[in-house]
Amino acid sequence: MIRGKKILGALLAFTLCFSMVIPAQADDISDAKKKQQELEQQKNTAEAEKSELSSELDSIVSKMEKTQSDLTAKETEINDAETELVTAKANEDDQYQTMKLRIKYMYENGSNEFLEILMEANSIADLLNKAEYINKISKCDRELLVEYEDTRKDVENRENALKKEYAELESLQDELAGEQANVEKLLADKNIQIDNLTSEISSNADKLKQLIAAAEAAEARRKEAEATAAAQAAQAAAAAQASASSGTSSSGGSGNTSSNASASGTGSLTHPVPGAAITSGFGGRVAPTAGATTGHDGIDYGAGYGAAVYAADSGTVITAQYNSARGNYIVVNHGNGMQTWYQHLSSMSVTVGQTVARGQVIGNVGTTGISTGPHLHFEVHVGGVPVNPLNYL
Repeated sequence: MIRGKKILGALLAFTLCFSMVIPAQADDISDAKKKQQELEQQKNTAEAEKSELSSELDSIVSKMEKTQSDLTAKETEINDAETELVTAKANEDDQYQTMKLRIKYMYENGSNEFLEILMEANSIADLLNKAEYINKISKCDRELLVEYEDTRKDVENRENALKKEYAELESLQDELAGEQANVEKLLADKNIQIDNLTSEISSNADKLKQLIAAAEAAEARRKEAEATAAAQAAQAAAAAQASASSGTSSSGGSGNTSSNASASGTGSLTHPVPGAAITSGFGGRVAPTAGATTGHDGIDYGAGYGAAVYAADSGTVITAQYNSARGNYIVVNHGNGMQTWYQHLSSMSVTVGQTVARGQVIGNVGTTGISTGPHLHFEVHVGGVPVNPLNYL
């Protein structure tokens, strides 16, 4: 009776431990979810900023294309003005040379030719006409020269204005090129930021998934511990009742005990799958699949599907059921606070309350629950706490 109370107390303490761990895991999950939302918001903001930068870059490129088109057109105008200026200078020079020749001719021939022209006049009216004609020739030369000079100056002014406009367009193009380089750098930095956020989101999502899986596993263990405590309490009550009945019905103080009392183990265990290799040890590890824990509470035996699983020691079956994480599993109580757990079974050969002998077949290797393939996950619990099975094998 006292031993039963000790076992029940240990199981209740184990259950209490789980009840303290689960809220802490819930806080971790809440923090991870909050961080995930913050990261997603940061990424959405970065994506929006990237979109704005892309639009700004498109606008700059469009302006650069327009400016380049204006530069090309302005260059054509400058070339046309240069051609026109060459012509204007040639006309001005030709007129200047013509005037020089005419003046030279009149100077070399003196006033005799002028007098001859006047003497040949038939009348006073003819004389006046000839004098006016000579004057008009000189005036026409001067006017043509002035006109050509004005044309040349006008073309020069227009060419200078075009060159100034061209220089302004070049300056604008350089400014736009600087803006383009700046926006392209901002875009590159934004892409790096988005890539980093995407990686962080993925990493946090994996962490969140592991936290949820660990919390679910802890909750499952808590329920199992409660069920085990209830079963132990029932067994202790049954044993006490049987002992009382035996004491009442016995004669002469024979002291015979009930055969229904739980079987006790030796405290030393044998391998539940003899000859099978241990593929994963006790303690920390990398989760082998989604939903699996990183803290390994037992050891794994690699064995073929359907291989026999033996009781590691004599005891009483207190659990034989299915769990979404453990699959089909059996828990054998060996007394003195020791239990052995056999998980992921393909089938179970015993029932709750059944007494089993050391080396008795209790099930078969499988891959039920969260599993990557056929194997036996074997745990040893002492005082309700998982311990390294190799210390007892």
